[in-house]
Amino acid sequence: MGAEVRGDSASVGSAEEHTNTTREGDAGEIVALGDRIEVTSAVDETAGATVIDLRSGDPVIRVEPAGPIRSRARSPYVRFVKPIVDAVLAVVAIVLSSPILAVVALAIRIRMGRGVLFRQARVGKDGVVFDVLKFRTMGHDRRGEQALYVGPERRQNHKSVDDPRHTTLGRFLRKWSLDELPQFFNVLRGEMSVVGPRPELVSVVESYEPWQHDRHQVRPGITGIWQVSERNGTPLHEATHLDIEYVETVSLLTDVRILARTVPAMLGRGKGA
Repeated sequence: MGAEVRGDSASVGSAEEHTNTTREGDAGEIVALGDRIEVTSAVDETAGATVIDLRSGDPVIRVEPAGPIRSRARSPYVRFVKPIVDAVLAVVAIVLSSPILAVVALAIRIRMGRGVLFRQARVGKDGVVFDVLKFRTMGHDRRGEQALYVGPERRQNHKSVDDPRHTTLGRFLRKWSLDELPQFFNVLRGEMSVVGPRPELVSVVESYEPWQHDRHQVRPGITGIWQVSERNGTPLHEATHLDIEYVETVSLLTDVRILARTVPAMLGRGKGA
């Protein structure tokens, strides 16, 4: 099948037919990126973009236009310097932490069985959905234990305490953020940055107000203002203003300051950045 433009809609074919292509028509511009395409309207420039999953043909997430903020998302640092810094830091982090990665992977394999990595769909830059990588911290029967959990909703509170679905090993990994080490591979793949807003769940982003989509002007990060802020107790979905603050002020100095505060924040709170 192919991609056919009709008005403000597009019918979607297979990923192989659309990889890395761009097409303009009545619906505006259609950009294919891997197994997804982005459709923007030529009729209404304020309508934002819809990212469509080529595997299902369904819209994944709609990105509303950015608000009138003082954004640095298109600055030379963000466009050219930051990707290079991210790649270098990711390689260094993976090399230095390789013994830890190996030990954690082996421990998960022994204690929790097959399936060392956990993949979860998150919303990244420009609303593109990607699979974030983490070490698995729950057993395979975690959904059967859902009814036993009465704490904060994990889709809104990413570091829930005393969640019975986490194994003893899983709680240790989450306490020190070791479960997030595989995300340096996301950085190498260009899906994430070392510093930036945390990537949110699709189900959470679908309920965003238009102004909240401004956080998607930059790549999501492993650490960021929310993680190192004294306001970290505020649920992530209620702290979008911190992400907007980062988009407004992103610079090399800002990233260095956040990185410098990340380790003390992890050790000081003992629950991870």
